[in-house]
Amino acid sequence: MQAFEYDSDWTELGVYPVKTENDIVRVRQMARQYAKNFRMGIVEQTRITTAVSELLRNMYQYANGGEVTINQGYVEEHNALIFTFEDQGPGIENLDLAMSDGYTSGGGMGYGLPGAKRLVDSFEIRTETNTGTLIRLMKWK
Repeated sequence: MQAFEYDSDWTELGVYPVKTENDIVRVRQMARQYAKNFRMGIVEQTRITTAVSELLRNMYQYANGGEVTINQGYVEEHNALIFTFEDQGPGIENLDLAMSDGYTSGGGMGYGLPGAKRLVDSFEIRTETNTGTLIRLMKWK
């Protein structure tokens, strides 16, 4: 699967494996802490934490985990927190359907991917069946 282009000026803040429910809690807490350190307001902290939480749950539930890389850097002249989620799961068969509100393949409310997209400033997704999924979300400061 083709990766996203990385900006050489980004600072890597951490790489976190997601294999257990405890990992989900830990990475969600790290996301909130990084947003707080980034001096985002409480509303923005909540938005990024919620988006990260949704994607972590999906990664855990549908792909048996993966890895999250957190960076800070400039994107389109914005100082940004950047979260990249990568798994080697089954991929998403119908991305258009998965990105539509209300669709769920696992009994949830169906707001995971489209909800996460609405909460951030930039959302990119690449997926291949039987290969995995790569999602990058960004929140500007």
